[in-house]
Amino acid sequence: MNETLRNEAPRRLRLAMIGGGQGALIGGVHRIAARMDARFELIAGAFSSQPERNQATARELGVDEARCYSDYQALLSGEAGREDGADVIAIVTPNHLHFPAALACLEAGKHVICEKPMTLSVDEAQRLADAVSASGKRFVLMHNYVGYPLVQHARELVSRGELGRLRSVHVEYVQEWLSEAPDSDNRQAAWRMDPTKAGAAGCLGDIGVHAFHLAQFICGQRVSEVSAELFNAVAGRELDDNVHALLRFADGARGMLWASQTAPGFENALSIRVVGERASLRWAQESPNDLTFAPLDGPAQRLTRRDDRLGADIARGIRVPGGHPEGYLEAFANLYQALSDGLEGDIEPSWLPGVEDGVDGMRFIAATLASSRSAGAWTPLDVSQSPRGDEP
Repeated sequence: MNETLRNEAPRRLRLAMIGGGQGALIGGVHRIAARMDARFELIAGAFSSQPERNQATARELGVDEARCYSDYQALLSGEAGREDGADVIAIVTPNHLHFPAALACLEAGKHVICEKPMTLSVDEAQRLADAVSASGKRFVLMHNYVGYPLVQHARELVSRGELGRLRSVHVEYVQEWLSEAPDSDNRQAAWRMDPTKAGAAGCLGDIGVHAFHLAQFICGQRVSEVSAELFNAVAGRELDDNVHALLRFADGARGMLWASQTAPGFENALSIRVVGERASLRWAQESPNDLTFAPLDGPAQRLTRRDDRLGADIARGIRVPGGHPEGYLEAFANLYQALSDGLEGDIEPSWLPGVEDGVDGMRFIAATLASSRSAGAWTPLDVSQSPRGDEP
């Protein structure tokens, strides 16, 4: 595959999409990100389980009616016999379809871009990791927030030892959009609060796992144990809408994680503070073009995307001059760009989230749920537990 793509460069990678029909936010975001650097072309899809919406989405996107498929099985079958078949499949469905669709795509010899959380259980996550290894194909897990250049720079500062030995990590992902019962026609809320589609984790699986991944990514350390409480601020919900967790990192740092979808006044407040023995840093997704670095007994420094210390690999993801804000869509696009680089034989950054990040995320969800059921008992992340409610 790689050799073919190199010989045909600059041919755009042929992208197919599972999910992302009309009214689905994240599918549109993926499509914008894929187009941003002119490296991908959307040529097929199974956009919705509702036939009319499926076909309407294809027409709206200019996808050939013959390549608008009823489901992912039909998509893989239809694309398999074509010389111009899809190279990469993006999976942007509700959570319960991530595992079967991703597994089928890998077995069909396709590269995969998958939304998080990767699966509904640790067992499924490990099976998918085995499938990625056996297939030899690329698997990208869409933890899009690590696509921000200053998140990557924060990771570099930590890895270079500029903070010294890490002591404390505080990460939050706080929203308000489920502070009240949503309208009955809110499709995004409906599936996220349905355990048959979202899995056993609500807020935890939707945004808590993003906070967890960001903390591990920047710190370069894995969380070893968690003590957590999950609860519902809005009565009557089957799944959690708030997560409070204490974290122990393998190399000795301690941390706190708060995720909430019922916090009035917070729109999409993902933020992190990392404290070391010599310095600390702060970053917030709602102001993504600034990173604060504060050394011990010295003035705090405001770093921007134009900072001379950003390396060439990080600068690769910067598209506009300093002072012109880049944000959410560009962070998504940087993951698509990195996958394209790798498939075309160029540089594939080591930061690109993959299947092992998905396994870690499912272990975090499993341990957090288990800890909460055990009144906050410290629970290791390497235990063989499923996060599904029917499998303790």
